Amino acid sequence: MAIIKPFKGLRPPKEIVEEIACLPYDVMNSEEAAKMANGKAASLLRITHAEIELEKGTDSHDKKVYLHAKSNFENFQNKKYLIQDNEAKFYIYAQTMNGKTQYGIVGAASCQDYIDGVIKKHELTRPDKEEDRKVLSRILEANVEPVFFTYRAVPEIDAIVENIVTNNKAEYDFTAEDGFGHHFWVIEDAETNKRIEQLFKDKVPNTYVADGHHRTAAAAGMSEEFRKKNPNHTGNEPYNFFMAVHFPDTQLQIIDYNRVVKDLNGLKTDEFLSKIDKNFTIKQVSEKIVKPERLHEFSMYLDGKWYGLAAKDNTFNDDNPIDSLDVSVLSKYVLDPVLDIKDLRTDTRIDFVGGIRGLSELSKRVDSGEMAVAFALYPVSMNQLMNIADTNNIMPPKVTWFEPKLRSGLVINKINE
Repeated sequence: MAIIKPFKGLRPPKEIVEEIACLPYDVMNSEEAAKMANGKAASLLRITHAEIELEKGTDSHDKKVYLHAKSNFENFQNKKYLIQDNEAKFYIYAQTMNGKTQYGIVGAASCQDYIDGVIKKHELTRPDKEEDRKVLSRILEANVEPVFFTYRAVPEIDAIVENIVTNNKAEYDFTAEDGFGHHFWVIEDAETNKRIEQLFKDKVPNTYVADGHHRTAAAAGMSEEFRKKNPNHTGNEPYNFFMAVHFPDTQLQIIDYNRVVKDLNGLKTDEFLSKIDKNFTIKQVSEKIVKPERLHEFSMYLDGKWYGLAAKDNTFNDDNPIDSLDVSVLSKYVLDPVLDIKDLRTDTRIDFVGGIRGLSELSKRVDSGEMAVAFALYPVSMNQLMNIADTNNIMPPKVTWFEPKLRSGLVINKINE
């Protein structure tokens, strides 16, 4: 069963929360980070992207960048930009997008749960990216950015969250520059905190990594490093846990993750259409955007036209968690045999576009001449994602896309106490 504990969060005063809060460091480059932090002395980007305060062109992985981040982290605490709670607590973090709000519990997840498989994953991780995630946490001795988890909803937990958010004013409540709302409650009552911890232990057999596989793996690796340095290790030290926001599956929506390809592998348009006709039925052709309406339906943009495609019955197996995915169907019957794209992770001819940008982004990239063809996919379901993790399968690359991204800086978990 899942072990999730309250922790003594390091948090900003509400007066500066909008200034300090920022997007995760890995969704922007140094130039974008500098622009976002401009005029914001308390922006967390001065810690997560500390190179923006150094000489232009400084490698973000340079040791002096991490040392500068540590100095800024200490200064943020000295200046009271970040103040630690006196008692361990759970927190509620909610996000609003397009009028829909999803509520999650912020707690400290167990590194041992990840090692033991209680925390389920559906993506492979790379050692180099894990190490990249470790470096800043290692030098700060803190989880600065949360991981995005989900779990099968528990009515008792839902009821606690609903009661708190209905009857208490949020500690933080603001709309970010991208139009997404962010809301944050501190759970002060000690008995409620104990109840939440016990409910996860009794009624949540597994949690699932929704977004943040590398941060999760890095946290487990960091725990091992700290354990080896501590001859009196008990397993209860803060370094055995890492910060995660746990959203019930009933509240989450996975957004489509689409593909664009630079060329048709030497084929003319009619030749390309003839090849895909073997495994897909063309249901619609239009100059207006055609959107997939259900599983195993695709949209394709080619030569100024949108095509509605339906995968033929022989192309998928809904009894197999991987073969049922539309990304598998597209790869097996179009990308690999027709366009000669064998490895989605390394082939530079293909790119991925999060559905949050809208399908017009696909036609824009094709019409510009940058790409030759675009494919829009129906989003996977939470049930598909969990079934893949439960059966210890690994999804193909770039299947899930969650929005809005979790804001960093609302709360930080120190692991050196």
